[in-house]
Amino acid sequence: MPRLPSPLRRRLVTLPAAALLAGAAGSATLPSVASAQSWPERQIRYVVPYPPGGPLDLVARALAEKLDIALGQRVVVENKPGAGGNIGADLVAKAQPDGYTIVMGAVATHAINPYLYAKMPYDANADFAPITRVASVPNVLVMNPETATKLGVNNVGELIAYAKRNPGKLNYASGSNGSAGHLAGELLESMAGIAAVHIPYKGAAPAQLSLLSGETDFLFDNLASAAPQIRAGKLKALAVTTSERSSFFPELPTMSESGLKGFDVDTWFGVFAPAGTPAPVIHRLHDEFARALSNPQIIERLSKMGAKPAPMSPQAFTEFVHAEQKKYERIVRDSGARID
Repeated sequence: MPRLPSPLRRRLVTLPAAALLAGAAGSATLPSVASAQSWPERQIRYVVPYPPGGPLDLVARALAEKLDIALGQRVVVENKPGAGGNIGADLVAKAQPDGYTIVMGAVATHAINPYLYAKMPYDANADFAPITRVASVPNVLVMNPETATKLGVNNVGELIAYAKRNPGKLNYASGSNGSAGHLAGELLESMAGIAAVHIPYKGAAPAQLSLLSGETDFLFDNLASAAPQIRAGKLKALAVTTSERSSFFPELPTMSESGLKGFDVDTWFGVFAPAGTPAPVIHRLHDEFARALSNPQIIERLSKMGAKPAPMSPQAFTEFVHAEQKKYERIVRDSGARID
């Protein structure tokens, strides 16, 4: 960046810090604020803390293409999976707060893991500056149709009734211990007053295969991965887990409508920067992501996952994350789930 003329440099350093940093998450040095005026000057690293090919990865790559054009710089998606998303999130938490490293965080990295893991490498609040939520994808309670017929289950109420008549006989699959699917199962047990055996698998795909093969009885699956099997008749959907019905399966009731009032679990994801990233950069990123999320191609990509764009202002997204943390702190505590 060209060196500023001396008079301008003197004016900059005499400005009150509060005026320079109003609305920024954390603090930034004067050079960081000055560089924000011409940001971006080089490519941006967009970290996805999960493997390639998953929903977050696909959406991040689609968004990166739009931001390339809008920002005039490359936005490079980099996958850093591991430890339930903690490895990639931690990389960004410890990056320079200059706007050149961001992460596609999720309900796991910022609302579940802080209470699930005995030791966390980052602070989900203090180490990040929320930019915007990207989307929310419902989970759906599904069964193998043959299993459902054998057990006489056509809806959530009948599943609960069977479980009460046969305590401990039902089992359910999940992608991992402490995953959203596992915690949804724990919430079902707690709210319905039933007991079921949790069987964790190494990923959502093996968990779904266990259900398709009849090895397990039910599963809280992500709507994106379950939808093709539901439409093909290979999975029987009982209810969505969100507070409102999904527009992609409007005939499906919610868990709350099925007798478990207040049941609300979904898979959301959004963009975060390191704490201390200058406010002008945060707001520019928010505006460009929000604009990209209104693009018909992005809307179509999300719709294939059963999701809709759900951008939020940085402040609203911060408040949303805090509310999610309170919810999952209770669910994780009540479930007894823990990863050392």
